Amino acid sequence: MNFSKDYLRWERFLNQFPNSHLLQSGPWGEFKEQFGWDVYHLFDRDWGAQILVRPLLGIFRLAYIPKGPVASQELLQRWIRRGDSGEFSFSVLEQIRAFCREKHIAFVKVEPDVQVFDQNGRKNCPEGFVLSSHAIQPLRTIIVEIGCDEQEILARMKQKTRYNIRLAERKGVRVEPSNDIDSFYQMMLVTGKRDRFSVHVQDYYQQVFRIFKDKGECELFLATYQNKPLAGLMAFAHGERAHYFYGASLDEHRELMAPHLLQWRAILWAKQKGCTIYDLWGIPDYDEAFLEQQFEQRRDGLWGVYRFKRGFGGQVVRYAGAYDYVASPLLYAIYRLYTKRTGVQS
Repeated sequence: MNFSKDYLRWERFLNQFPNSHLLQSGPWGEFKEQFGWDVYHLFDRDWGAQILVRPLLGIFRLAYIPKGPVASQELLQRWIRRGDSGEFSFSVLEQIRAFCREKHIAFVKVEPDVQVFDQNGRKNCPEGFVLSSHAIQPLRTIIVEIGCDEQEILARMKQKTRYNIRLAERKGVRVEPSNDIDSFYQMMLVTGKRDRFSVHVQDYYQQVFRIFKDKGECELFLATYQNKPLAGLMAFAHGERAHYFYGASLDEHRELMAPHLLQWRAILWAKQKGCTIYDLWGIPDYDEAFLEQQFEQRRDGLWGVYRFKRGFGGQVVRYAGAYDYVASPLLYAIYRLYTKRTGVQS
């Protein structure tokens, strides 16, 4: 058994995998510790995992490996297909099993950072795991290639998106880096109520901004018009990848298209940080043909998000999703019943 709470050792391990996901980074673990999670690091020769642990329902503990484990893409692809991953598959299963015994974990949710090319879903899962009934991170997203020059990025966008970026500039919308988390949070409250999603407490955004800003991996952009905020965006850059995690806008002056200019400025920032892809982070989980067929009619769920994000000219990709290792079938059944009745996501 080889797990610890050693962040320095974890960061040294991650040096072997410069393109590992931000959610497996040490700073992300340090951030989540401030909001009720215990964080452990599990090591083996050719893979590792940052594991988040917390109590649930007051009767058991669950563990979560977001965008992990960390290993070569070849090993991970074979693992999720239940292919001949040999020692790797055995090691993952045995290490997670031992971790659950020592830490009294009812089950472990794993969401690998692996794209799947069967875009219609997942029929396989790693040996010893079960397909989860829900994922925490988005299953499907849009990836924008930004390793080329600015004009090529613009040329790939939909004509209407390019027009809206220029319109916002012509109409006097200004986008600048900011430290004003309070204004951003007030806009998040408006956006959450309008679009029917839950919003974290303000300190959540304050702390994630502080930690990753200090690392040079985060920027908050605010769009203003006549010195009044209209919209905000928090972007992260880690390795070659940038992520759009949090965004908000007010109901006023929607005609000025401030979110389009915000995204463009965030893309330019990500390029300056050396990123080659920009992840727009979350669209409805349907194949691209169905998305294109339906997006003009649908208004529910993430369909409005897809209408906006598709304009930036990226590629629709799907991730493997969530798998659960079940250490306690009884407690896992209670958890499944609870989440089914309440819709609560862990």
